[in-house]
Amino acid sequence: MRDEGFTLLELVIVLAIMGLLIGIVVSRGPQRSQGLETRAAAGQLAQTLRSARALAIERSTSVNVAIDPSRREFAADGGPAHHFAADLDVTVLAGALKGPGAARIIRFASDGSSSGGTVLLGAGKRQLRVTTEWLTGRVQVQDAD
Repeated sequence: MRDEGFTLLELVIVLAIMGLLIGIVVSRGPQRSQGLETRAAAGQLAQTLRSARALAIERSTSVNVAIDPSRREFAADGGPAHHFAADLDVTVLAGALKGPGAARIIRFASDGSSSGGTVLLGAGKRQLRVTTEWLTGRVQVQDAD
């Protein structure tokens, strides 16, 4: 006659297998998406540029956004520095003014116009272009295809 239930040995084996599986999953670390990280960086840069434009109009003065690919950071006048991820390629393509060192500057005037500029952000297959129009100061994020 067999009793219903599991033996202690069966329970230990199941717990050992579950422990191994959990260990494998945890050791891999969190899943990362280069596409999402690239989109987040482009969004943060675009938001900084848009905020700088709004501030220039509000204060009736020019506001600069410095983008430094070598130091992997960007910041608006008086604002906090934001850093790009280490595996993200940053290239300032055109239009931006030369700043100190390797920095490039996009300047917004009090009427909302800008010096213009294009920044290419990429990681792996995903590349995005952040463009600032010189006449209107409009900032766009587009696929770089």
